[in-house]
Amino acid sequence: MITFQYSHLKTVSEADVRSFDERIAAADRHIRNKDGKGNDFLGWVDLPVNYDKEEFGRIREAADKIRRDSQVLLVVGIGGSYLGARAVIEFLKGCYYNQKRKNTPDIYFVGNSFDGDELKTVLELCEGKDVSVNVISKSGTTTESSIAFRILREYMEDRYSKEEAAARIYATTDRARGALKGLADQNGYETFVIPDDVGGRFSVLTPVGLLPIACAGIDIEALMRGAANEREKLFGDGLTNDAYTYAIARNIQLERGKSVELLCSYDPSFRFMGEWFKQLFGESEGKDKKGLFPASAVYSSDLHSLGQYVQDGSPILFETVCALARPAVRDMNVPYEEENSDGLNFIAGESFYKVNKKAMLGTLLAHEQGGTDTLMIRYDAKDEENLGELIYFFELACAASGYLIDVNPFDQPGVEAYKKNMFALLGKPGYEDKKAELEEKIKNI
Repeated sequence: MITFQYSHLKTVSEADVRSFDERIAAADRHIRNKDGKGNDFLGWVDLPVNYDKEEFGRIREAADKIRRDSQVLLVVGIGGSYLGARAVIEFLKGCYYNQKRKNTPDIYFVGNSFDGDELKTVLELCEGKDVSVNVISKSGTTTESSIAFRILREYMEDRYSKEEAAARIYATTDRARGALKGLADQNGYETFVIPDDVGGRFSVLTPVGLLPIACAGIDIEALMRGAANEREKLFGDGLTNDAYTYAIARNIQLERGKSVELLCSYDPSFRFMGEWFKQLFGESEGKDKKGLFPASAVYSSDLHSLGQYVQDGSPILFETVCALARPAVRDMNVPYEEENSDGLNFIAGESFYKVNKKAMLGTLLAHEQGGTDTLMIRYDAKDEENLGELIYFFELACAASGYLIDVNPFDQPGVEAYKKNMFALLGKPGYEDKKAELEEKIKNI
């Protein structure tokens, strides 16, 4: 179960939240009726209950095959095409997933940068191991992932026959069009569909995320069940549901002059959930010169780097802490030491969970004293159902929050600017005039 809490804050009252009643009612209508800005991309709203069951079965079959015949799965994609899957895998299987002894393949995410050394290193890690590839792109022309897949196609066809390579390559792409769809049809790759009405940053519960997640041995049916349960609960609770209240609370902070939301966890395996959160909210709200800047941190380690700033720095931010409400299944206790050379016998016998919780509460009180507000999101367990609930919670909150500041939460027009400049500087046909203009501007850089 996911719960949101702001009641401990002296700076946010029930009256503050209720002042958003009309705006949240309008946002709710846009989401339920699918009639607001970006309404063509609201397929994620009902996805947990009306996903394609036949394709879901094929995903599980493909994952079973990959687990049987491969020791490595290379996932090729950028942004929403990899962040959600990586976040789920690391949250449920740990950040050392690839180093564990297990009956599932190592999973490496590539094609999310222009770093050739990184890709070369990953290929070296594949030596002596059987490999499968899942390439993810709606269009098939996203530069970072397309370059990587061009190299990987050649790599796979050199290692295996062209026919066997085709049987080891899986394409997650558009249903009917695009460069990757054409390539998949031409070569006989098994394909999975990115729904037309679900944008990349909302796509973790589509085949985009589900195939890599299933390959890691994660129960994708339980993940979807959690999302479906959260959908039913949130919409059943009406305008006072926790996701909407969180959206309102963060916008109260925005209206009071805060510009940064720092998503914090006390669990190292939550790190990529923070990365997914940053894309979800950053691309959804960061337009028309509006929105909070989403950042993330993992405590207590980041308390030794960012903690001073959060406590005493410029008052530009508030924190949202995601916390496990119950002890993890795997935990350790602090041992007793006769000499007590480090002075820690006062916590001997205590679980790491309890120490971590006291660190969290101590930090909350210290930051509150320093003037930094903290919102709290709690989840009951580190399992598929709770994570499905948390994903849906954030997606609904993000959509509502975007509508509260009157932006389209589902487009990303600013992302294209760097691409056009990059294409011109690389000499892409059709960009000749822009190339000359840009080269004049950068000649002294």
